[in-house]
Formats: sequence, structure tokens, C-alpha cells
Amino acid sequence: MTEARAIQRSTRQSPYKMRLVIDQIRGLAVNDALALLKFSKKHASHEIAKVLNSAVANAEQAARNANTSLDVDALYVKHAIVNEGVKLKRWTPAAMGRATPMHKRTSHVEIIVAEKEGR
Repeated sequence: MTEARAIQRSTRQSPYKMRLVIDQIRGLAVNDALALLKFSKKHASHEIAKVLNSAVANAEQAARNANTSLDVDALYVKHAIVNEGVKLKRWTPAAMGRATPMHKRTSHVEIIVAEKEGR
């Protein structure tokens, strides 16, 4: 069974917003997931689509190196997760000469694709 993964670290979007999109594609076939991401209005869908395309390319390359055949249409999203990355800590002016912290959140996206066993 062929499995491949791709990770994108420090994506400049909050994990909460990324998880809204990644929950929709978990368990779907790769073609269905890419179609859903293409027509989504969320900014996170563009970043997740890049990671998914990278995971598919990694699966193709692994199959080529192992000298086995791989049907890309049989791939599905086996594991998709978004973790919190490092926060960029910045300061913004506040009233009466004070400063308040701003936390610009980042995300780590990990996607694992696998081939369905039935085919």
C-alpha cells in the first residue's frame, strides 16, 4: 500500500481558520478534495491545496522509485491535521502611551495520502 505525506510549516494563517477547511477534505478522494478546495472562498484552501498537490507528487515519486504502479485516482486523504506554529509577537499602540501585544498566529499543515485497498 502506497503512502506519502507532505508538511508545510509556518503558514501565516491561524490554525482555527485552517482547521475549518481541512476538516472538509479529511477522508475524501484526492480529486474530490482538490475540487472542493478550488471552489472554496477561504484563503486557507489555497495553502492546503498546495500541500495536497505536494503529497500526491510525493506518492508518485515514491512509486517511481519503488518501480511500482500508482493510480492517482485511487488516492485518498488518509490523515490531515493542522497544528499551531510559532506566534509572531508584535506590539500595537494603545491609549495613554501604552502598548498592547498582538499575536500573529502560524500553522503547520500535515497531509498523508494513501491508496485505497479495494482497487
